[in-house]
Amino acid sequence: MQKIILIAIIFFTTSAGAQLVEDRTIEIQTTEGSITLQLDGRRAPITVENFISLIKSEYFNNTLFHRVIPNFMIQGGGFDQNLSDLESQSSIPNESGNGLTNLRGTIAMARTSDPHSANAQFFINSKDNSFLNPKSGNWGYAVFGNVIKGMDIVDRISKKPTGPKGRFSEDVPIEEILIQKIVILDN
Repeated sequence: MQKIILIAIIFFTTSAGAQLVEDRTIEIQTTEGSITLQLDGRRAPITVENFISLIKSEYFNNTLFHRVIPNFMIQGGGFDQNLSDLESQSSIPNESGNGLTNLRGTIAMARTSDPHSANAQFFINSKDNSFLNPKSGNWGYAVFGNVIKGMDIVDRISKKPTGPKGRFSEDVPIEEILIQKIVILDN
């Protein structure tokens, strides 16, 4: 009986502590307005931990939404106002098989063709993008949260005119869209 009680106490303590630490609410403050997101640390713990670490280091302050494609997504987290690369971070493992899918209003990690190359760049889906989900034999793009307030801001950004700029041949907003900072709303 004592073993069962001890196991129950350990399970309850671990589960309760993990819940409080893992799910996070953040706000992306942009020149177009604020976007509030709920990050799902239970399903994407490595991705959320990485993202929170970047927020705490002020990595995203004064960066751009540098890639905007109407009826698809808005992408940021990799370039400063001069479209210069930010200092590269360590890549994280791809958590795309976590049960979260690329639906309208979800946030996911951007990456190269290497499935485990995500580090800081992220995108917010402005429509359902099921083709970005994992399929048999193919990694997807890891979703790690969703917009809970400010989807109108995402839609406004996604409709901004774009064109070539710097080394990018297209999809850069003509009018700069700045991520002023990202803040953690819960403790």
